[in-house]
Amino acid sequence: MTIPALPAWPYPFWIAHRGAGKLAPENTLAAFRLGASHGWRMFECDAKLSRDGVLFLLHDDRLERTSNGQGIAGQQPWAALSRLDAGAWHSRQYAGEPLLTLERLAHWCLANHLLLNLEIKPSPDTDADTGQAVAQAVARLWQGQGVAPLLSSFSTTALQAARMAAPALPRALLLDTLPADWLTQAQALGCIALVAEHALWTSETMGAAKAAGLRTLSYTVNEAAEADRLRTLGTDGIITDRVDFFSPAA
Repeated sequence: MTIPALPAWPYPFWIAHRGAGKLAPENTLAAFRLGASHGWRMFECDAKLSRDGVLFLLHDDRLERTSNGQGIAGQQPWAALSRLDAGAWHSRQYAGEPLLTLERLAHWCLANHLLLNLEIKPSPDTDADTGQAVAQAVARLWQGQGVAPLLSSFSTTALQAARMAAPALPRALLLDTLPADWLTQAQALGCIALVAEHALWTSETMGAAKAAGLRTLSYTVNEAAEADRLRTLGTDGIITDRVDFFSPAA
């Protein structure tokens, strides 16, 4: 098999999951600051829309796990979401940490020359709207800047909407399983990368992705032996919670 020359890859190998893994409340500015203090230069995070169109960071559909709020986050206006405590659930030292808007994170990352893998994380039935909004916001906030965030999603609808809104932005298809058409899906969406659950990568799947001209990222890798296995296979990046264990300079 002849592996095609892949396009230049502007992102570092190591990526901190949700800011600082589990050391700080995920997807908050406190988490990104802590990750940066450990030397991490790129972060994975999750963006969704409030009811009134504000983009903010949250992984779950619902608020209960990572805040003192209740219900589906995307069904609430930003005025209500902005008053929530998104830190006390983690530990007392982070009590009062607010939910983070994408705009504020963008300004902080640009000021500190840090990079993002921005997962489009739609609330139920908002895939297209969220994909479009994230892409439009990223195109605006990073206009004229260096390396734009890598936009990723499990939702092909969200990725297609992002592609239509800002076709020049880099995109990646997220995978937690391997459907029969996983490669053709990524190519049809104009993706430059696949971000897969780490156990899905084998010599066969890695080779197929590379042969299709796609970069390969692996999530969420927290064990040294698995990181070594993936390096040997040729993964282009590893997303991890263990920001105090792995060296981002390695």
